[in-house]
Amino acid sequence: MATYWTIQTLDKWKEVQKIGYLTGDINYIWEDFVGPYEWMMEQMKERLPKYRGEYPIWLWIERPDLRRSGHLAKNTQGVLLKIELEESDVLLSEFQAWHIVLNHSFFYLEFEDEDRAYTEDEMRKSWTYIFEIETLKRYPDWGPDVTLQGVIGKIQLKQIHLEKTFIAR
Repeated sequence: MATYWTIQTLDKWKEVQKIGYLTGDINYIWEDFVGPYEWMMEQMKERLPKYRGEYPIWLWIERPDLRRSGHLAKNTQGVLLKIELEESDVLLSEFQAWHIVLNHSFFYLEFEDEDRAYTEDEMRKSWTYIFEIETLKRYPDWGPDVTLQGVIGKIQLKQIHLEKTFIAR
């Protein structure tokens, strides 16, 4: 078992308490990011044996600092949840590298000819580097320090061990 953290809106937390579990929700995804989220869901299906096709729930490996901005829209009521999960149920990736997928860009491990046109298949294959944490640590642009994040499809209420409400800055 490992400890993870997620930030949700207070409204979403109230819903979780009623239904007994947390899943991702397409209604909270910016329209431009639906494609990258669906790609992540394909990866989850390939890499997580218990995954059943839900939209991802994003997890932090370390407790987020709620004094910082950017977790939710300013003045939104939120809740930080501490969760205990089997490591095999969580797909880890590098936080900054995920933004390459969000921006629909080719993933360069090191400088390459950026004028080259890549096919969609080449680009999508390059994105899998976001999961190769040990490889990323060996490249100056990424390592040795990487920022890990995780995704899972569903969290049961009984797996949540702490809640802390806050107002987003």
